[in-house]
Amino acid sequence: MAERTLVFGATGGIGSEVARQLVARGNQVFLCGRNQEKLEVLSKELDSPYGVFDMSSVESVGAAYEEAATSLGALNGVVYAVGSVLLKPAHLTSPSEFSKVLEVNLTSAFSVLHYGVRALRDSGGSFVFFSSAAASIGLANHEAIAAAKGGIEAMVRSAAASYAARGIRVNAVAPGLVETPLTERITSSQASREYSQKLHPIGRLGTPQDIASGVVWLLSPEQTWVSGHILHIDGGLSNLKG
Repeated sequence: MAERTLVFGATGGIGSEVARQLVARGNQVFLCGRNQEKLEVLSKELDSPYGVFDMSSVESVGAAYEEAATSLGALNGVVYAVGSVLLKPAHLTSPSEFSKVLEVNLTSAFSVLHYGVRALRDSGGSFVFFSSAAASIGLANHEAIAAAKGGIEAMVRSAAASYAARGIRVNAVAPGLVETPLTERITSSQASREYSQKLHPIGRLGTPQDIASGVVWLLSPEQTWVSGHILHIDGGLSNLKG
């Protein structure tokens, strides 16, 4: 039987590529996002069901699981590919900006875990969340996002321990700078682009394909011995000195 995966943030640069790679491997995918027009286009491309949900609402997260289960049956995998980018030092970050970063990157992810454990508790399965290289190394002007992603990593390790006996695996990927619509403000500037490339020892920025391949690997039922792991896919940014 094909694996059945719910992808939150399916219309994003990375989320859409995750969905494509899963479908290419024969998986069934339920696409979840906020933009109906983009979801419709991706749904037709992949012949996959979709639902429009706002992840800032706890109730909406629960409803997304219900609709996914109605469409696909019992789920085996969940991907939370929703995030934001805020590059400001702490003294210039307003309380409302910090709250928004936490809401999008951490609070909503916790809701995804909260409802998802109930969805996977009978059959087991795999969660994949998104961290960042900024959670592991000191990058200037990343205080808010580093705090949120550091919380993701701590949540992943604790949840992996809590639910291992139920056959539920919990992991995360931690990308470096990836070329997506979300990071276009950075990558479109030649100066910022060149500076960022130099930070990555491999010498280039990441692509959605780079990250999605790691997500798909973590989701695979073949990786039944991988849990509580933060997979760094960052061109060597967090572990190498260029």
